[in-house]
Amino acid sequence: MGRTVVELFYDVISPYSWLGFEVLCRYQHIWNIDLRLRPGFLGGIMQKTGNKPPAMLPKRAEYLLKDIRRMAKYYQVPVSITGDDFQRIFQTSSLAAMRFITAIDMTQSQYLEPLSREFWIRFWSQHEDISQPENILTVAQQAGLSSELSQKALEMISSPKVKDRLKETTDEAIKYGAFGMPAVVAHYNGEPHLFFGSDRLELLGSVIGEKWLGPAPS
Repeated sequence: MGRTVVELFYDVISPYSWLGFEVLCRYQHIWNIDLRLRPGFLGGIMQKTGNKPPAMLPKRAEYLLKDIRRMAKYYQVPVSITGDDFQRIFQTSSLAAMRFITAIDMTQSQYLEPLSREFWIRFWSQHEDISQPENILTVAQQAGLSSELSQKALEMISSPKVKDRLKETTDEAIKYGAFGMPAVVAHYNGEPHLFFGSDRLELLGSVIGEKWLGPAPS
């Protein structure tokens, strides 16, 4: 049998996206899958589907704090979250970051995985800004990109080509049925199977005929 294509639609503003990203990056070397990272814009999905951030509901925000901490420990991903982070998310736009990641995906895709990871680390482990150009360049440097390549990608984020690519990816996720991120789409038996969130990866394995070996398989 051929390899199952698994697409991960994500935004670095989403801590659950980071959890799903890290586990799928581990399993791409274990399961018979072709993992395709699809950077999108969570704000666009929320707006177009009429969804609202769960943290806007006090009781749900209270639960999310516990849930993300538990999942971070279980999946062994250094997400660090406090109640203050919800306000920080509401005040931060990931649009420039996701356009920058998209520009790199279009030009130097070998950096897509480490670059995305560094954005999550900066925002969710170090609690630092990812919206300003100077901070984006710092993240790129940490991911191993040269100054020349980083500057070129930064200039590209205002181009119609990059803006359209990010919008198209976001719209594609919505067409699959996504209403938030992460959205995982497995193409199996001739049809797409959508899984929302980072807590459905065991079920994903079951659907595509792969065995779940835990959050950090060796």
